[in-house]
Amino acid sequence: MFTFSTVAYAQSAGAASQQSPFFQFIPLVLILGVFWFLIIRPQQKKQKEHVRMVDSLKKGDKVVTNGGIFGTIVKVGDDRITLEIASKVQIQIERQQVARMDQKSGGNKDVKADEPEEKKEKKK
Repeated sequence: MFTFSTVAYAQSAGAASQQSPFFQFIPLVLILGVFWFLIIRPQQKKQKEHVRMVDSLKKGDKVVTNGGIFGTIVKVGDDRITLEIASKVQIQIERQQVARMDQKSGGNKDVKADEPEEKKEKKK
């Protein structure tokens, strides 16, 4: 029971020596700085890269949509593009729904893209 009274006494004594408002504001500024550099800034860079990629789309590019559909661009409009996803099968989507350019288009399908050149030559 004596411990509770000493804790209460220590808390009341500490209230007399308060920090200045400037030092109370520093942790908030540090947290905002960490959020800016770890979350907000990388997200803005990624968004700018996506906008640049969408603006550079042209006929014949192989792309992947946000829904996971692979296709080749047949027609490019202001806000829509037409994709050919199979022989004589075309769909229209919004330009912003293109997730990325297809990196695995073309080349030898039997050879993996991440194998070194030496292994590729040995397979032949």
